[in-house]
Amino acid sequence: MANKPSIPKGTRDFSPVEMAKRNYIFDTIRSVYALYGFQQIETPAMETLHTLMGKYGEEGDKLLFKVLNSGDYLNKISDSELQERNTLHLASKLCEKGLRYDLTVPFARYVVMHRDELHLPFKRYQVQPVWRADRPQKGRYREFYQFDGDIVGSDSLLNEIELMQIVDMVFSRFGVRVAIKINNRKILTGISEIIGAADKIVDITVAIDKLDKIGIDAVNEELVSHGLSQSAIDQLQPIISLSGSNDEKLQVISEVLKDSEIGMKGVEETRFILDVLKNVGMKNDIQLDLTLARGLNYYTGAIFEAKALDVQIGSILGGGRYDNLTGIFGMPGISGVGISFGIDRIFDVLNALDAYPTEAASGTKLLFINFGEKETLYCLPIVAKAREAGVNTEIFPDSVKMKKQMTYANAKNIPFVALAGENEIKEGKITLKDMVTGQQRCLSPEELIEIVK
Repeated sequence: MANKPSIPKGTRDFSPVEMAKRNYIFDTIRSVYALYGFQQIETPAMETLHTLMGKYGEEGDKLLFKVLNSGDYLNKISDSELQERNTLHLASKLCEKGLRYDLTVPFARYVVMHRDELHLPFKRYQVQPVWRADRPQKGRYREFYQFDGDIVGSDSLLNEIELMQIVDMVFSRFGVRVAIKINNRKILTGISEIIGAADKIVDITVAIDKLDKIGIDAVNEELVSHGLSQSAIDQLQPIISLSGSNDEKLQVISEVLKDSEIGMKGVEETRFILDVLKNVGMKNDIQLDLTLARGLNYYTGAIFEAKALDVQIGSILGGGRYDNLTGIFGMPGISGVGISFGIDRIFDVLNALDAYPTEAASGTKLLFINFGEKETLYCLPIVAKAREAGVNTEIFPDSVKMKKQMTYANAKNIPFVALAGENEIKEGKITLKDMVTGQQRCLSPEELIEIVK
């Protein structure tokens, strides 16, 4: 008996209806990026492991999908190496490539390779799938799409402000209420200095970034496991549990970090961004969240996240400033800032809220019923005119019972059906049926097209 077909865990098929919804998401975000002067690029699904490794921290490296070398990939592996079963060592010899983990590192590689062609600042957007060898669960997939926007070649904080306006506009167009959270890695670095744990900045940020998921007690346990003293952990508690308005939080953290130069720099940057955003008409709430850490090692300044307020799901957008990323590829001094929309989670949020406009889920607008060869020959030129006018139009391919053709129209949520029998042909007309109201009218081809449009 043949094996039942299946797909890998953490991946999904998308039906035509689902793809129409996803295209609505893509088109909405793409149109907003275009308003701000962003240009689209694409990069390969595979990158060299040299490009990917060491860019996402130790935890990120573990989640990279590695691709076996082509051909006789065991040729350079000795029997003793195989018997040792050292997975990391074998992987380094068996695999030269990996599936991209995100779009930011490939973008940095792109900037370095194409630097002579780019005019800085360069504003790019990119929508492609990424892969992570994570444990699949609700809202978390092994294959998922990201929709990134980045600005490189400028260290102006106006770029951060512009990106927050993009986030606000996109989710406003979706009709989704979000909390846009902001922090700064310089503030986190300053905090680690003040509590006497400057060498533990990565461990601290990775741990407190999990606060929403695992709770304060588990975060503290993780900090202990990384060698933080109890005194340092105690000093951290009131900082990461700080509440109040953005201005109140900034005032408190300014006092805490007054002796940290880098910490105060982060406070100044954050205050500037928040002050300007007060005056640009943001529709969604923006919050200073000192527990926001964004565990990726390459962030150096402002960091962002967005969470849906009406659906229980993880963050649906993330991003931040990265001053040193292109330096890893031999091009120091290029600052960048970017955001990444989590397409699959946004898809789930819009489904949960039933927030898609009616037209987003529909494709064909007009179906011509097939009564036979004579009627079809009469209808085909009108079908062509409808398509030329921009109306998504089908003609049923087979002359079968009317009931079957109408069932097809209902199944595809086609709002209009056109019928042409002997009487219509004599008069040069078409009968148009509105599938929602049931109303029928006998119209000229031009009238029919105008009504459907």
